[in-house]
Amino acid sequence: MTATAICRSTCSAGGFKDFQWSTLGSWSRRRRVVAKAEWTQGEANPRFVVTSLKRAEAAARQLYEDTYCARGEMENRIKECQLDLYADRTSAATMRANQLRLWFASMAYVLICALRRIGLAETAFADATCGTIRLKLLKVGALVRISVRRIKIAMASACPAAEDWARAARRLADAAKARASPI
Repeated sequence: MTATAICRSTCSAGGFKDFQWSTLGSWSRRRRVVAKAEWTQGEANPRFVVTSLKRAEAAARQLYEDTYCARGEMENRIKECQLDLYADRTSAATMRANQLRLWFASMAYVLICALRRIGLAETAFADATCGTIRLKLLKVGALVRISVRRIKIAMASACPAAEDWARAARRLADAAKARASPI
């Protein structure tokens, strides 16, 4: 789901208006403000975006939905990486150690995004956050048996996400085989 689709799906009723505004002392000049007036869950929910873009460059609705909402989604993904994958744990004594921790968290985010895109498409976890995927799919107790020919993973029959986990494992294996096979 794109940022624009997310923004539009959360709007219940509202409109957009842009106007010029200046503060009493903190702004050096008048600026363009895009206002979104909406009514959600029985109460007013006004939003304002201050921009340097001219009206000719972006209409009010387009600026809010295509630019502002996309930036909000980007901020949400950064926060997700920091909170769910611990990218904010950079308290080591050396910069190299902190950089390595950040690389690990970034790589984990890339891997979870690929898992979500390839393995979890059309499942309950297709739009799940990294934290949900980590808690419900990756932090699962299982018995792993390794033999010469295969790796067998046995999960508890009561595991609520066992079906989605197995489907994701099959899809990832199929994608890996398709990528490895010569064309």
